[in-house]
Amino acid sequence: MKLSSVLTICLTALFSTSTWAAYPDKPIRALLGFAPGGGSDILLRAMTPAMSAALGQQVVVENRAGAGGNLAMEMTARAPADGYTILLGAPGLATNTALYKNLSFDPLKDLIPIALVASAQNVLITTPSLPVNSVAELIQYAKRNPGKLNYASAGGGTSLHLVAELFKASAGVDMVHVPYKGGGQAVTDVMSGQVQLMFNVLQSAVPQIKGNTVKALAVTGAKRSDALPGVPTMIEVGLPGFVAVTWNGFVAPVGTPRDVVNKLNEVIVRILRTAEMRQKLAEMGLDPAPGTPEEFGTLIREETEKWRKIILAGGITAQ
Repeated sequence: MKLSSVLTICLTALFSTSTWAAYPDKPIRALLGFAPGGGSDILLRAMTPAMSAALGQQVVVENRAGAGGNLAMEMTARAPADGYTILLGAPGLATNTALYKNLSFDPLKDLIPIALVASAQNVLITTPSLPVNSVAELIQYAKRNPGKLNYASAGGGTSLHLVAELFKASAGVDMVHVPYKGGGQAVTDVMSGQVQLMFNVLQSAVPQIKGNTVKALAVTGAKRSDALPGVPTMIEVGLPGFVAVTWNGFVAPVGTPRDVVNKLNEVIVRILRTAEMRQKLAEMGLDPAPGTPEEFGTLIREETEKWRKIILAGGITAQ
């Protein structure tokens, strides 16, 4: 190889290293596909001050709600791959390619994982008047009364809808979906008996469960929740492999330099391991989930395949 070629390669490598070693040298946009005030927004705004302090540059939250998170995902996918636009994603990263037809981007191809941040269990709740006190009794009741049980959700294609569809498929029962525009009224109607049951995010359901206005039959994590230690998991009650949690994690445009991804991952993992952040997450009913970009990528791929099967089998579309 000619000396000039070697010199060019060395200078290029030196320039690249020094460029990304200086990252970040300006504010970072943290996009979110949901409106202010929701769980994902609260989580992001809890993380960004610590991220700003660690990175030495402001991490600015930008809410871009619309189309089940697709608007923010597409904006991230189309942004320059320089580490200055990141997204706090949700399960839509795994479900929306099957829920929405003709998306102009592919989360698996156009976005790369940085770090999983946190997860939250769901819980199966029923109206107090329903004559069942366990998942086994619920399944028996549903099989004796096919199509007569109604289950609520926060809307067609939402994570709470999909968890219920997974339950139907796993238990082999026939129930009728009643979609609501949000979870608040859905819970109210379960409490009153207008609908018989629903899956709800655990932290939202705990007050009603402890107030005995709904019954909790099982949680959907791989292990029991510290918030409801007396409530078994779906796996414990006889549904092998039934794990369905809500999660959030950071992603970036594909092509973002690995050094940048690694730096962001190291900062996020370090923050998640602090006592202060763990306490904040516990107060939100969330479990911290620090890990590598590869581990988060594996989760997204596994979730994509799992929910694609449920969505296609049930003919589910976003509403």
